[in-house]
Amino acid sequence: MAGYDMTTTSNPNTAVPSAGNNDLIYQLDDRPAFAPAIFAALQHVLASFVGIITPTLIVGNVLGLGAYVPYLVSMALFVSGLGTFVQAKRIGPIGSGLLCLQGTSFAFLSAILSAGMIVKSRGGSPEEILSTLFGVCFCAAFVEIAFSQVMTKLRKIVTPVVTGTIICLIGLSLIKVAMTDIAGGFGAADLGALHHLGLAALVLTTIIVLNRFQSQVVRLSAVIVGLALGFAVAWFTGRVDFATMAEVPLVSVPVPFKFGFSFDWLAFVPIAVIFLITPLETAGDLTANSIISKQPVKGPLYLRRIKSGVLADGCNSAMAAVFNSLPMTTFSQNNGVIQLTGVASRHVGYYIAAIFIILGLFPTLGAVLQLMPKPVLGGATLIMFGTVAVAGIRILAEAGLHRRNVLIVAISLGLGLGVAAVPGALSQMPDFLKNIFGSPITIGALSAILLNMFLPEEDLEQEEDDYEPESHLHTVLQNPQDDEAQALAPNLEAAAKLN
Repeated sequence: MAGYDMTTTSNPNTAVPSAGNNDLIYQLDDRPAFAPAIFAALQHVLASFVGIITPTLIVGNVLGLGAYVPYLVSMALFVSGLGTFVQAKRIGPIGSGLLCLQGTSFAFLSAILSAGMIVKSRGGSPEEILSTLFGVCFCAAFVEIAFSQVMTKLRKIVTPVVTGTIICLIGLSLIKVAMTDIAGGFGAADLGALHHLGLAALVLTTIIVLNRFQSQVVRLSAVIVGLALGFAVAWFTGRVDFATMAEVPLVSVPVPFKFGFSFDWLAFVPIAVIFLITPLETAGDLTANSIISKQPVKGPLYLRRIKSGVLADGCNSAMAAVFNSLPMTTFSQNNGVIQLTGVASRHVGYYIAAIFIILGLFPTLGAVLQLMPKPVLGGATLIMFGTVAVAGIRILAEAGLHRRNVLIVAISLGLGLGVAAVPGALSQMPDFLKNIFGSPITIGALSAILLNMFLPEEDLEQEEDDYEPESHLHTVLQNPQDDEAQALAPNLEAAAKLN
C-alpha cells in the first residue's frame, strides 16, 4: 500500500510487521494495527462485493422473487461474513486458517435457476421456490462435506478434463441470462430496445477500459465503477424509481429457514453435481493463496489446509442455506488483493467478516441494488460468465486436447448446450428423466465423467507426458512431495474459479 503508513501502534497485542526477503508486509499470523487492517479489509470487500450479491440479484429477477430480494441480498452478505470468519479462524477441523474470503458462487447459478423453474412451473409461489432451493442446497452441501474427506482418492474420476468441461459449460449456459438482461430482462415489453443496449454497452466499455490500466487498484474496482456509472446514468435518465424504498425495513433479522424447508430430487441432482466440482476449484484457490501468503504447498500442513478449507466450504454452504442464501465458495479475487496490499494476515479476515455481517443486517443496500436496471447488470455479468467459460477452456488446454480428451469435451459440451438450445428434444422422456437430463450441467457432467471413466487411454505414457503439473491440483495432491510439481504450483490460480 504505497503512501500509507503501515506502522503499528504501541499496543502490546499488535505484532510488528515481519521482516524478510519477501514482499509481504504482514505474514499470515501477524496482527496488524487497526488502521492498516481495516484499510486492507475494505479492499477485499470492494473486490468481492459485486461477486457476492450478483447471483442473488439474478436469481431474484429470473424467478420473480420481488419483495424478498433485499432480504436475500442482506443474507448473502451476512453469511459471507460468517463463512469468511470460519475460514480465517479455523474452528476445530473446519477452516483453512488462511486469509480467504467466502462468497456466493456463480458455479451454482444455472442449476439454481433450473431448480427454481421446476417449482415455478408447478405453480409454486416465491415462498415455495425459496423453501425448495434452500432445502435442496442444505442437503446437497453434505456432498461436498463428504467429498472433502476423500477428494484425493477420486482424482482419477474427477480429472482436469471433467472439471474443465463442466466449468466451461457453466459459463456458456449462463450467457443467455446475461444477454437477456442486456436486452431489457425477462418479460420486458421493449426487449432489445436501443436504450437498453446503449446502457449495457456503457457498462461493458467502462469495465474493459478500466481493466486495461496498469494500476491494480483501478483494475480491481472496474466492475464496481462500471455498475455505479451505469446506475447513475439510468437514474439521471429517469429509469430508477426509489418510491419502493419507503417500504424496506431498517434491519434484516437472520431467521433460520425463514421460508420453510422443502426437498425435491429433481432439483437436488444438478446442484449435487456442482458440489463435486467446486471443491477442486476451491483447492486451486487455497493453493494459490498459500503460495502468495508464503505458506508451504507440500507436506501434511498443506494437505490439512486443503482438506479443512474444502470442508469449510461445504459447512459454510449448509449454513448459508439455513440462513436463506445460496451456496458459497472461496473467492479468487482476494488473492490479487493480498498481492496488492502485502497483507496476508488471517486476522484481517475478522475485519472483513465484521464488515459483511454489518452490511448484511441492513436491507436498504439490497433494496437499492434491486433497483439496478437489468441492462446495467447484464453488461457486467456478460464479462463474468464469459470469463468462467474461459477458465474452463484454460483448464482443458492445460490438460491436453489430444484425441481422447477432444472426444470427451465435444460430446459433453454438445449434449449440454444442445438440451439448453432445444429442450423439446427430451419431450418424450418420462418427467423424472426429462427434468434431470434437461439440465445442461447435469447431462454434460455425467457425460464427461462416464466417458472419462470408460474411454480407453490411447497411450498412457504419452498422456502422462502431456499432462503438466500446473494444469490442476490433481498432481499436487497425488505427489505432494514432488518438488517439480510444487515449483509449477503458482500456475494453479489460472485454473481457479472466479465468482
